Amino acid sequence: MVLYRGMTALDIVGPYEVLSRLPGASIVFVASTPGPVTTDTGTLTLGATSDFSSVSAPDVVVVPGGPDVAAQIADAALHEWLRSVDAGATWMTSVCTGSLILAAAGLLRGRPATSHWLVAERLREFGAVPSPERVVVDGRYATAAGVSAGIDLALTLAGLIAGSEVAQVIQLAIEYNPRPPFASGSPATAPAEVVGFVRANRHLVVSS
Repeated sequence: MVLYRGMTALDIVGPYEVLSRLPGASIVFVASTPGPVTTDTGTLTLGATSDFSSVSAPDVVVVPGGPDVAAQIADAALHEWLRSVDAGATWMTSVCTGSLILAAAGLLRGRPATSHWLVAERLREFGAVPSPERVVVDGRYATAAGVSAGIDLALTLAGLIAGSEVAQVIQLAIEYNPRPPFASGSPATAPAEVVGFVRANRHLVVSS
């Protein structure tokens, strides 16, 4: 699981809560350098246990997003590591704007992929094909839409890795049965004024 300064915590914590419960799973938090990593709120810190050079053969890679991933889109060292582990990984995945990072590394060229709805069209800049789906699986590449979709991604992976029964056990164990109080979780269902406000104030959500 990749960490970097300014990432959105739920993008990685959501998948962690699911994937860490897979039988035999061993989770490694990796960053350019080990140590504390401050998330986008500035008040929550996660810890990287390893640097890129010490993680050479991960089975599953999860790249989170954040409000501003411009630095990661241009991070040659991160891209080099992603490309180096790509050949041996069973799954290369992302959550939210993390797909822009995977795409910038050249791993989603010609592939359907999703991202946060505000920036999904940017995937075209890197040769990917934007999809409106919440989770997109194309071969061994899987991408999730914005933030909370990372849980759906992880449950999808759990089913593909360990079978649907294991995935359902994990889903029940974490009591993932979303019943949001509002129908504003998608631009397709949110009131027009809410969509308009988010678009007008997109800097509060994403600046990529």
